[in-house]
Amino acid sequence: MDSHDLSLVHTGTVIEETKLTLEQLCDACGVQTDWVVSLVEESIIEPQEDTEGERSLWYFSGASLVRVRSALRLQRDLGVNLAGIALAFDLIEELDNLRAQLKKMRHD
Repeated sequence: MDSHDLSLVHTGTVIEETKLTLEQLCDACGVQTDWVVSLVEESIIEPQEDTEGERSLWYFSGASLVRVRSALRLQRDLGVNLAGIALAFDLIEELDNLRAQLKKMRHD
């Protein structure tokens, strides 16, 4: 991803196929790498690993970018800690699943 593509990320265009490095993800969200690593440890985001020789590199999808930005807003605006952010995302996913099931039942 070049600097032009990264500027698209800053303006709100998320391309799912794009792979962001840890550094690019941090730059796009304005956060420190330690915080993103904490999100990975809490299973809030999941990196794709690519091994080059003895070194393992993390890459992140556009969905991870959206989740990091959402997590940042939860922490900054509401004071939610990492465990609370993980719980909030789990509950949102469960709500989305229930809505999809309800929608399917209404159409059947």
